[in-house]
Amino acid sequence: MRNRNLTIISLATIVIVALGGFYLIQSMGPNEPHNLVVSTTTSLYDTGVLDQIEEAFEAKNQIDLYFISVGTGLAITHAQRGDADMILVHAPSRELAFMEDGYGVNRKIIAFNYFAIVGPGDDPAGIREKSPLEALEILVGKARGGDAIWVSRGDDSGTHTKEKGLWAQAGFEVSALREEDWYREAGSGMGKTLQIAEEYEAYTLTDMGTYLKYSEEGLVTLEVLVGAGEELINIYSAIAVNPDSNPDADFDAAITFIEYLVSDEGQTILREYGVDIYGRSLFNPVVELLKTGSDPTTAEWIEAAGFFDGTECPQEYRKGEYGLYN
Repeated sequence: MRNRNLTIISLATIVIVALGGFYLIQSMGPNEPHNLVVSTTTSLYDTGVLDQIEEAFEAKNQIDLYFISVGTGLAITHAQRGDADMILVHAPSRELAFMEDGYGVNRKIIAFNYFAIVGPGDDPAGIREKSPLEALEILVGKARGGDAIWVSRGDDSGTHTKEKGLWAQAGFEVSALREEDWYREAGSGMGKTLQIAEEYEAYTLTDMGTYLKYSEEGLVTLEVLVGAGEELINIYSAIAVNPDSNPDADFDAAITFIEYLVSDEGQTILREYGVDIYGRSLFNPVVELLKTGSDPTTAEWIEAAGFFDGTECPQEYRKGEYGLYN
């Protein structure tokens, strides 16, 4: 009888524990806050715009955003190895590879601004207001004569990817330039690279958002010498991790955040961010521009630099019926 009672007690305990676990799970429910891990480029994170977006988004959704701020190359690596649910980056060629390799889906372009070549105000290389490619050609000649220094991010970031592309367009191999004394590599984020360029009175390529922030805060005195042209357009995109490659990725939450970024509210935050501090927005919203063609030239530049086969996300990399491409 004693053994039977112990058996009954043990079974009752198991049932209670099981029911407790069931009700705990049920109590958490779909409305319980959970984390969405976003691997993002430093040029978005360091400006502070993501803080404002996070506050507004979390006020309306039961999703807590957690950002990993690194260069685009490492941001993509984090997502590939399962450390993030989505990415926010700015290197279209690498974004396409990310999707082609089966890691990313549902890409949306969310904003754009411009890269700029900055340098000392006295501009010893004499590149001010030249075209981007002409400026690089002139700079190499001056640098080889001892009149200029270039600081590259050298960190496999989106800005570094753009820089290497510009050197190639100008007719130079980065692998060869790296062997020359005037070509320095910071191996660091944009802010630190700007500060190193400041220290050496050197030239560098920067995204405009980070530059304006560091300039306004008095951290650099470098000036924008070349800041216009199709070659310098800088496109930011959001991509969800493909749940087929990582079933643990929070795909639905990623889509919810992407939808917010391209919503009227999300685009307004991007358009207005920085105006009160810098007298201009750090980022330009893109959704309405691409939809209406209100600025045909800029729209053409964005499509040329950021579209694949005539679209921001080819059909084979779209997953689910979310209305992102209506």
